[in-house]
Amino acid sequence: MEAMQDVFVEVLRRQDRLIVAAPSSFLYTTATHVCLNRIRSANRKPSDPRGQLIERIAHAPDAEDRALANSVLGRIFQREERSTRVMAVLFLVDGLTLQEVAAEVGLSVSGVRKRLRKLRDHVAALEAP
Repeated sequence: MEAMQDVFVEVLRRQDRLIVAAPSSFLYTTATHVCLNRIRSANRKPSDPRGQLIERIAHAPDAEDRALANSVLGRIFQREERSTRVMAVLFLVDGLTLQEVAAEVGLSVSGVRKRLRKLRDHVAALEAP
């Protein structure tokens, strides 16, 4: 439903520049692009249950929770390289794209992606009972 609404928003947004000879084909193409963009966005920032631990750490309200969070962060990062920690902060906290993180740390995008995936797997292993 949201994608459908986004299609019509795009049509309204560009109505002054549109010259549409075949309206159904135009709507189909626009819908395809909107849906592909949504899929790409979801892949870039997936809703991942493995991120729940990170969310709990980020929003630790009192001193006891913060101490526990520091302990968990220590366990997460003890085997990781310093640059992995930097990548995690840039990507997960600062919201940089993979390309921006790669440029910042001097690695390829695939290298950054691989390191972050390994870190997420490590966090998931810590969360597993």
